[in-house]
Amino acid sequence: MNDLYALAAQPSSWLALATLIAMEIVLGIDNLVFIAIVSSKLPEHMRSRARRIGIGLSLILRIGLLFTISSIIKMTKPVLVINDFGFSARDLILMAGGLFLVWKATNEIHEAVDPDERALEKEKRPRGFLSTIGQILALDVVFSIDSIITAVGMTEHLPIMIISVVAAVLAMLLAADPLANFIHRNPTIVMLALGFLLLIGATLIAEGFGFHFPKGYIYTAMAFSGLVEGLNIMARKRRPRA
Repeated sequence: MNDLYALAAQPSSWLALATLIAMEIVLGIDNLVFIAIVSSKLPEHMRSRARRIGIGLSLILRIGLLFTISSIIKMTKPVLVINDFGFSARDLILMAGGLFLVWKATNEIHEAVDPDERALEKEKRPRGFLSTIGQILALDVVFSIDSIITAVGMTEHLPIMIISVVAAVLAMLLAADPLANFIHRNPTIVMLALGFLLLIGATLIAEGFGFHFPKGYIYTAMAFSGLVEGLNIMARKRRPRA
Protein backbone atom coordinates (compact mmCIF):
# COMPACT_ATOMS: atom_id res chain seq x y z
CA MET A 1 0.00 0.00 0.00
CA ASN A 2 2.87 2.35 0.83
CA ASP A 3 4.30 1.67 -2.62
CA LEU A 4 1.01 2.76 -4.19
CA TYR A 5 1.02 6.01 -2.17
CA ALA A 6 4.61 6.67 -3.19
CA LEU A 7 3.71 5.97 -6.82
CA ALA A 8 0.70 8.33 -6.67
CA ALA A 9 2.91 11.09 -5.27
CA GLN A 10 5.14 11.11 -8.34
CA PRO A 11 4.09 13.50 -11.16
CA SER A 12 5.76 11.18 -13.66
CA SER A 13 3.33 8.43 -12.67
CA TRP A 14 0.31 10.61 -13.49
CA LEU A 15 1.87 11.59 -16.81
CA ALA A 16 2.52 7.93 -17.66
CA LEU A 17 -1.04 7.04 -16.64
CA ALA A 18 -2.59 9.78 -18.81
CA THR A 19 -0.42 8.79 -21.76
CA LEU A 20 -1.25 5.10 -21.39
CA ILE A 21 -4.99 5.74 -21.07
CA ALA A 22 -4.92 7.86 -24.24
CA MET A 23 -2.92 5.19 -26.06
CA GLU A 24 -5.21 2.36 -24.95
CA ILE A 25 -8.32 4.30 -26.02
CA VAL A 26 -6.84 5.06 -29.43
CA LEU A 27 -5.76 1.44 -29.90
CA GLY A 28 -9.29 0.38 -28.93
CA ILE A 29 -10.79 2.14 -31.96
CA ASP A 30 -9.84 -0.78 -34.22
CA ASN A 31 -11.46 -3.19 -31.81
CA LEU A 32 -14.65 -1.13 -31.57
CA VAL A 33 -15.03 -0.99 -35.36
CA PHE A 34 -14.67 -4.77 -35.56
CA ILE A 35 -17.11 -5.32 -32.68
CA ALA A 36 -19.67 -3.05 -34.36
CA ILE A 37 -19.41 -4.95 -37.66
CA VAL A 38 -19.54 -8.43 -36.10
CA SER A 39 -22.37 -7.69 -33.67
CA SER A 40 -24.50 -6.17 -36.46
CA LYS A 41 -25.08 -9.71 -37.79
CA LEU A 42 -26.91 -10.72 -34.61
CA PRO A 43 -30.65 -10.22 -34.02
CA GLU A 44 -31.21 -6.65 -32.84
CA HIS A 45 -32.14 -7.55 -29.27
CA MET A 46 -28.86 -9.46 -28.80
CA ARG A 47 -26.40 -6.94 -30.25
CA SER A 48 -25.89 -4.67 -27.25
CA ARG A 49 -25.55 -7.65 -24.86
CA ALA A 50 -22.97 -9.26 -27.15
CA ARG A 51 -20.93 -6.05 -27.25
CA ARG A 52 -21.04 -5.65 -23.45
CA ILE A 53 -20.10 -9.27 -22.78
CA GLY A 54 -17.34 -9.26 -25.39
CA ILE A 55 -15.79 -6.05 -24.07
CA GLY A 56 -16.23 -7.17 -20.45
CA LEU A 57 -14.47 -10.46 -21.11
CA SER A 58 -11.73 -8.58 -22.93
CA LEU A 59 -11.11 -6.59 -19.71
CA ILE A 60 -10.60 -9.83 -17.78
CA LEU A 61 -8.34 -11.10 -20.55
CA ARG A 62 -6.19 -7.95 -20.60
CA ILE A 63 -5.77 -7.82 -16.83
CA GLY A 64 -4.87 -11.51 -16.86
CA LEU A 65 -2.24 -10.86 -19.53
CA LEU A 66 -0.81 -7.99 -17.47
CA PHE A 67 -0.04 -10.45 -14.67
CA THR A 68 2.01 -12.51 -17.13
CA ILE A 69 4.13 -9.61 -18.35
CA SER A 70 7.36 -11.62 -18.14
CA SER A 71 5.87 -14.21 -20.50
CA ILE A 72 4.49 -11.51 -22.81
CA ILE A 73 7.93 -9.87 -23.08
CA LYS A 74 9.48 -13.21 -24.02
CA MET A 75 7.06 -13.38 -26.94
CA THR A 76 9.27 -10.88 -28.77
CA LYS A 77 12.10 -13.43 -29.04
CA PRO A 78 12.32 -15.42 -32.32
CA VAL A 79 10.66 -18.84 -32.22
CA LEU A 80 10.72 -19.52 -35.97
CA VAL A 81 13.56 -18.75 -38.37
CA ILE A 82 13.10 -18.85 -42.15
CA ASN A 83 16.04 -17.87 -44.37
CA ASP A 84 17.73 -15.95 -41.54
CA PHE A 85 14.49 -14.05 -40.85
CA GLY A 86 13.22 -14.63 -37.32
CA PHE A 87 9.56 -14.59 -36.32
CA SER A 88 8.60 -14.18 -32.68
CA ALA A 89 5.38 -15.47 -31.13
CA ARG A 90 4.12 -11.87 -31.21
CA ASP A 91 4.85 -11.65 -34.94
CA LEU A 92 2.97 -14.88 -35.62
CA ILE A 93 -0.03 -13.72 -33.56
CA LEU A 94 -0.09 -10.36 -35.35
CA MET A 95 0.04 -12.05 -38.76
CA ALA A 96 -2.71 -14.50 -37.80
CA GLY A 97 -4.89 -11.63 -36.54
CA GLY A 98 -4.14 -9.59 -39.65
CA LEU A 99 -5.04 -12.46 -41.97
CA PHE A 100 -8.26 -13.01 -40.05
CA LEU A 101 -9.17 -9.32 -40.35
CA VAL A 102 -8.38 -9.24 -44.08
CA TRP A 103 -10.44 -12.42 -44.64
CA LYS A 104 -13.34 -11.13 -42.54
CA ALA A 105 -13.44 -7.68 -44.15
CA THR A 106 -13.04 -9.08 -47.67
CA ASN A 107 -15.84 -11.58 -47.09
CA GLU A 108 -18.17 -8.87 -45.74
CA ILE A 109 -17.34 -6.52 -48.64
CA HIS A 110 -17.99 -9.31 -51.15
CA GLU A 111 -21.39 -10.06 -49.62
CA ALA A 112 -22.31 -6.36 -49.67
CA VAL A 113 -21.13 -5.66 -53.23
CA ASP A 114 -22.15 -8.90 -54.93
CA PRO A 115 -24.79 -10.67 -52.82
CA ASP A 116 -25.61 -14.05 -54.30
CA GLU A 117 -28.36 -16.40 -53.16
CA ARG A 118 -26.13 -18.19 -50.68
CA ALA A 119 -25.02 -14.90 -49.11
CA LEU A 120 -28.62 -13.69 -48.85
CA GLU A 121 -29.67 -17.00 -47.31
CA LYS A 122 -26.81 -16.75 -44.81
CA GLU A 123 -27.83 -13.18 -43.97
CA LYS A 124 -31.37 -14.32 -43.17
CA ARG A 125 -30.07 -16.80 -40.61
CA PRO A 126 -29.10 -15.10 -37.33
CA ARG A 127 -25.43 -15.47 -36.48
CA GLY A 128 -24.61 -17.47 -33.36
CA PHE A 129 -24.25 -15.46 -30.17
CA LEU A 130 -21.33 -17.52 -28.85
CA SER A 131 -19.48 -17.45 -32.17
CA THR A 132 -19.76 -13.66 -32.19
CA ILE A 133 -18.34 -13.45 -28.66
CA GLY A 134 -15.58 -15.86 -29.72
CA GLN A 135 -14.62 -13.68 -32.68
CA ILE A 136 -14.52 -10.57 -30.48
CA LEU A 137 -12.26 -12.29 -27.94
CA ALA A 138 -10.01 -13.86 -30.59
CA LEU A 139 -9.22 -10.51 -32.14
CA ASP A 140 -8.91 -8.85 -28.75
CA VAL A 141 -6.03 -11.22 -27.96
CA VAL A 142 -4.13 -9.74 -30.92
CA PHE A 143 -4.76 -6.12 -29.92
CA SER A 144 -4.17 -6.84 -26.22
CA ILE A 145 -0.74 -8.40 -26.67
CA ASP A 146 0.42 -5.58 -28.91
CA SER A 147 -0.86 -2.84 -26.58
CA ILE A 148 0.60 -4.52 -23.48
CA ILE A 149 4.04 -4.82 -25.07
CA THR A 150 3.80 -1.12 -25.94
CA ALA A 151 2.70 -0.30 -22.38
CA VAL A 152 5.65 -2.19 -20.90
CA GLY A 153 7.94 0.06 -22.92
CA MET A 154 6.29 3.16 -21.41
CA THR A 155 6.16 2.22 -17.72
CA GLU A 156 7.30 -0.55 -15.43
CA HIS A 157 4.54 -0.09 -12.85
CA LEU A 158 1.78 -2.71 -13.00
CA PRO A 159 -0.88 -0.60 -11.17
CA ILE A 160 -0.55 2.14 -13.82
CA MET A 161 -1.03 -0.45 -16.58
CA ILE A 162 -4.09 -1.97 -14.89
CA ILE A 163 -5.75 1.43 -14.28
CA SER A 164 -5.13 2.48 -17.89
CA VAL A 165 -6.61 -0.77 -19.22
CA VAL A 166 -9.70 -0.48 -17.00
CA ALA A 167 -10.23 3.17 -18.03
CA ALA A 168 -9.84 2.33 -21.73
CA VAL A 169 -12.24 -0.62 -21.54
CA LEU A 170 -14.82 1.52 -19.72
CA ALA A 171 -14.49 4.08 -22.52
CA MET A 172 -15.03 1.26 -25.03
CA LEU A 173 -18.17 0.15 -23.16
CA LEU A 174 -19.56 3.68 -23.31
CA ALA A 175 -18.72 4.14 -26.99
CA ALA A 176 -19.65 0.67 -28.30
CA ASP A 177 -23.42 1.12 -28.62
CA PRO A 178 -23.39 4.69 -30.00
CA LEU A 179 -20.76 3.73 -32.60
CA ALA A 180 -22.59 0.56 -33.62
CA ASN A 181 -25.92 2.41 -33.85
CA PHE A 182 -24.34 5.18 -35.93
CA ILE A 183 -22.87 2.62 -38.35
CA HIS A 184 -26.24 0.83 -38.52
CA ARG A 185 -28.12 4.07 -39.31
CA ASN A 186 -25.65 5.01 -42.06
CA PRO A 187 -25.08 2.04 -44.40
CA THR A 188 -22.30 3.80 -46.32
CA ILE A 189 -20.28 3.91 -43.10
CA VAL A 190 -20.24 0.09 -43.11
CA MET A 191 -18.13 0.00 -46.27
CA LEU A 192 -15.79 2.62 -44.82
CA ALA A 193 -15.47 0.61 -41.59
CA LEU A 194 -14.70 -2.54 -43.57
CA GLY A 195 -12.04 -0.56 -45.43
CA PHE A 196 -10.55 0.38 -42.05
CA LEU A 197 -10.47 -3.29 -41.06
CA LEU A 198 -8.66 -4.15 -44.31
CA LEU A 199 -6.11 -1.42 -43.61
CA ILE A 200 -5.60 -2.55 -40.02
CA GLY A 201 -5.33 -6.20 -41.10
CA ALA A 202 -2.70 -5.37 -43.73
CA THR A 203 -0.80 -3.32 -41.14
CA LEU A 204 -0.79 -6.20 -38.65
CA ILE A 205 0.56 -8.56 -41.31
CA ALA A 206 3.28 -6.05 -42.25
CA GLU A 207 4.25 -5.62 -38.58
CA GLY A 208 4.49 -9.38 -38.25
CA PHE A 209 7.11 -9.28 -41.01
CA GLY A 210 9.01 -6.53 -39.21
CA PHE A 211 7.71 -3.48 -41.09
CA HIS A 212 6.51 -0.93 -38.53
CA PHE A 213 3.96 1.69 -39.51
CA PRO A 214 3.48 4.62 -37.11
CA LYS A 215 -0.04 4.32 -35.73
CA GLY A 216 -0.49 8.09 -35.97
CA TYR A 217 -0.45 7.99 -39.77
CA ILE A 218 -3.01 5.20 -39.87
CA TYR A 219 -5.43 6.84 -37.44
CA THR A 220 -5.02 10.21 -39.16
CA ALA A 221 -6.01 8.62 -42.48
CA MET A 222 -8.98 6.94 -40.79
CA ALA A 223 -10.05 10.19 -39.14
CA PHE A 224 -9.80 12.10 -42.42
CA SER A 225 -11.85 9.45 -44.26
CA GLY A 226 -14.43 9.54 -41.47
CA LEU A 227 -14.61 13.34 -41.68
CA VAL A 228 -15.18 13.24 -45.45
CA GLU A 229 -17.90 10.61 -45.06
CA GLY A 230 -19.47 12.66 -42.28
CA LEU A 231 -19.68 15.64 -44.65
CA ASN A 232 -21.27 13.38 -47.27
CA ILE A 233 -23.90 12.25 -44.75
CA MET A 234 -24.67 15.87 -43.81
CA ALA A 235 -24.95 16.81 -47.51
CA ARG A 236 -27.36 13.93 -48.19
CA LYS A 237 -29.57 14.88 -45.24
CA ARG A 238 -29.79 18.53 -46.31
CA ARG A 239 -30.41 17.76 -49.95
CA PRO A 240 -34.03 18.58 -50.90
CA ARG A 241 -36.08 15.50 -51.59
CA ALA A 242 -37.77 15.23 -54.99
